[in-house]
Amino acid sequence: MKAFHWPITIYYEDTDAGGVVYHSNYLKFFERARTEMLRSIGVSQQVLLEQRIGFVVRHADIDFIQGARLDDKLNVVTSILELKKASIIFCQELVNPDNKVLCKAIVKVACIDNEKMRPKAMPQLIISELTNSAR
Repeated sequence: MKAFHWPITIYYEDTDAGGVVYHSNYLKFFERARTEMLRSIGVSQQVLLEQRIGFVVRHADIDFIQGARLDDKLNVVTSILELKKASIIFCQELVNPDNKVLCKAIVKVACIDNEKMRPKAMPQLIISELTNSAR
């Protein structure tokens, strides 16, 4: 799949007292980018929730390379490393305008039945759209 780019600006609320992004906020940036990636291919998480389908983070490895700062204009670059029937492994990087990676995460997301809280196969439409958007 082609990489998905989602721009972000670092706001005061994202930072600590020193004006550097607080570590947990990187996970929020990555979560938003994954949501926007799905939205870009026509997948509404609200519609999925109405069908008892949800996505949960199963595992995340994150490397904080260099702190982002207040007012930085950055990009979250999201790529799919592996697409299975009930899970997706993403590579996500927060990069500056010079394409220097500030933070990198490998995130495994599982598709679940929200009522049973058990793994569930992703709708074929999602798999097809993610596969087709690679072309």
